[in-house]
Amino acid sequence: MTPAATATRTPAAWAGHLYDDAILAGQGPLFLRRDDGWMLPLPVERWCEPPDAADTGLLRRCGGAVLDIGCGPGRFVTALHQRGRPVLGVDVSLAAVARTVETGAPAVRGSIFDPVPEEGRWDTALLADGNIGIGGDVARLLRRVAQVVHPDGRLLAELAYDDVDETLSVRVDDGDGRSGAAFPWARVGASAAERYASVAGWRIAETWCHEASRRRFVCLRLT
Repeated sequence: MTPAATATRTPAAWAGHLYDDAILAGQGPLFLRRDDGWMLPLPVERWCEPPDAADTGLLRRCGGAVLDIGCGPGRFVTALHQRGRPVLGVDVSLAAVARTVETGAPAVRGSIFDPVPEEGRWDTALLADGNIGIGGDVARLLRRVAQVVHPDGRLLAELAYDDVDETLSVRVDDGDGRSGAAFPWARVGASAAERYASVAGWRIAETWCHEASRRRFVCLRLT
């Protein structure tokens, strides 16, 4: 599949200098910070390395042409591209897209809520690293992904390890007093994911965990 024109609306929070700088440097610290001070660490170093043991479970389940939504620095896109698989990464961060493209893998800058190349023809959509929280409205995101994949396609998503269901207002934060603009985000575990999937036209086909890294995943199919 060939990338088309990129979308132009880019959420400033993820395209800001704190995230871009961390991606370009390949390291944090970086967090999602709530206004009450709670912070979720972002594993920038892991994102910038080749896929690890937990990631291989996702890669193994990627069938056909793959769209990696919120691809970050592109470890999944690069791995699939190197295997000769049709794949495209989409990310709002120019630095993330640039780092992906530097590996020779294809990526475009844009939001999943804007038009994306080859809509309705992707066999697998990928929401790794908690990207099921994009936009803070899981049901809306799942409905949008349903428009992007082929009717027989699948969605592979990484969930929160714990059984949570929360919508947050967060900021990208470097842990040293600097933070970006607030934006909505969501965190969902397995039970919440099943509820949101049901209302958005998906069914759960498989769930699995990588216990050593405390990471939980789900495969959804359209109903």
